[in-house]
Amino acid sequence: MITGEQVAFYRDEGYVVVEGLIGQELLGRMRRVVDRTVEGARGLTGHNDVYDLEPSHRPDAPRVRRIKKPHQVDAVFAEVLRTPGLLMVLRALLGPHVRLHGSKLNIKAPRYGSPVEWHQDWAFYPHTNDDILAIGVMLDDVGPENGPMLVLPGTHRGPTYDHHAEGRFCGAMDPAACGLDFSKAVPCLGRAGSCSFHHVRLVHGSAENSSDRPRQLLLYECAAADAWPLVNFTTLEEFDSRMICGSPTLEPRLEKVPVRMPLPPALNQGSIYENQTAARSRWFQVSAAAR
Repeated sequence: MITGEQVAFYRDEGYVVVEGLIGQELLGRMRRVVDRTVEGARGLTGHNDVYDLEPSHRPDAPRVRRIKKPHQVDAVFAEVLRTPGLLMVLRALLGPHVRLHGSKLNIKAPRYGSPVEWHQDWAFYPHTNDDILAIGVMLDDVGPENGPMLVLPGTHRGPTYDHHAEGRFCGAMDPAACGLDFSKAVPCLGRAGSCSFHHVRLVHGSAENSSDRPRQLLLYECAAADAWPLVNFTTLEEFDSRMICGSPTLEPRLEKVPVRMPLPPALNQGSIYENQTAARSRWFQVSAAAR
């Protein structure tokens, strides 16, 4: 399901898109669960442990921009991680022993789906080594117009950028201060069922969905088993319960990697969207329909 050339591309550029990893039957089941879960936000007046709501959400007209921890919301999202093709790619990129760090499902509804400012996942959860990536399962066809994930190739080999504003973590880089050329960003495009894989230190973001087509992206963060978190460790039992394949280890692998701690914690907790409300400099525009 993944070629040697694609593995080399991932190592060099920090990302790769692999087509056709998820079949239509599983996609259909996931879409139905998403629709049902979004409808479950009807009546809510604010974010909770399951939902991150669009700024334009109303209790009688639910608008959801993220389902938090979907693998705990419905078993279908845990099933995805055990599909043979996905496991094959994970082993090729991370090795035989892989742990789930977390999951989320970002929903960019037509005409108002919220942007995500430039950031590195590594800024949120540094580990003892950076053999960590995020899988983006495309539940819809993703084109240039419906808010695809944008990546800056090669930035996974660079520094860990500052994701703070006024002395607190905010989960977003200052585009004017980081010195990057965002015109070189590349969209991750594909048909429904394709999956993107991006390195934990790769700079990425996404614009608002300005099209009339949805863009739902199911994200899993996965780490080599010997990458141990520097923040937010729970218990060993819980940690090891997240193994996807292979075996856990009590011997963290220590690598010389650039780290900035996400401290003091973000003023607004809950998700990257909430964290980024404290950012003072933004790159992506937000339309009136999204406010």
